[in-house]
Amino acid sequence: MSLAYFVRRMVFAALALAALMTSAFILVRLTGDPVNLYLPVDASDAAREAMRGRLGLDRSLLTQFFDWAGDMLRLDFGMSLWHNRPAMDVVLEALPNTLALGAIALTLAFVAAIVVGSIAAVNAGGWIDRGINVLSQAAASVPDFWLGLMGVLLFAVTFRLLPTSGFGGPVYWVLPVACLFARPFGTLVQIVRGSMIEALNATFVRTARAKGARSKRVIFVHALRNALLPVVTVTGDLAAQFAGGGGVVEVVFGFPGIGKLLIDGILKRDFAIVQASIFAVAVVIFIINILVDMLYASIDPRVRVE
Repeated sequence: MSLAYFVRRMVFAALALAALMTSAFILVRLTGDPVNLYLPVDASDAAREAMRGRLGLDRSLLTQFFDWAGDMLRLDFGMSLWHNRPAMDVVLEALPNTLALGAIALTLAFVAAIVVGSIAAVNAGGWIDRGINVLSQAAASVPDFWLGLMGVLLFAVTFRLLPTSGFGGPVYWVLPVACLFARPFGTLVQIVRGSMIEALNATFVRTARAKGARSKRVIFVHALRNALLPVVTVTGDLAAQFAGGGGVVEVVFGFPGIGKLLIDGILKRDFAIVQASIFAVAVVIFIINILVDMLYASIDPRVRVE
């Protein structure tokens, strides 16, 4: 990866981030006046104006924007109304939980999909392939919220094997990971299967077999390496989605991640939390995209990012 490429990506990312944060600044203010949410209904006009002044909402929108932009450049998003703490501190506490949850689910999905998709490709057209197709399509189609609710009903309420919600030891991670695992697993199995079938029918694979290479080496060395390119691309897209947190899954299980924090911030009109969350997620997505480009180039030496 050349320095020119990296600088170019940085410039594009900065422009995209500026546009995103400007949109976030405008859109969060369309959700309503937080003063109406945090003060009693019978609060006096003087109390309302005092709170607006304290929050800086009594100034013109343009003045608010320039003040906010200057603070953002210093990574200062202000105080959270709900948590009464610096918003970025709250976000940085929730973000690692989401990244860990997504990394575990996606890693398991990636490894399982490689194995299951390869088995389906080797047995293309057979009953094993058809069974895996049905399973993967069902996994890719099932809604996260439904799977989460069914998991709670079955494993937490009926059998009492796992907690319904919360955060703590490994048992609190099982259901959220399982819910986030299903869709990427189903999607990646389909991608691996299609890529592997194409690779197994390629000329270089037939040549390797003609030279007497063992079947396992042909499948997992020659074919799989070339079949991984589209899989890495799709996995990178899924990782970027997970960076924003499985909002619905985190809400269902009361998991303290960035997705739940963002949804709570919107509902509570906590502008600082919403804007800090969006900023943090956008930066993580940019980093993930750079890492995927690097991994793509390492898998296929013919690929060069300049």
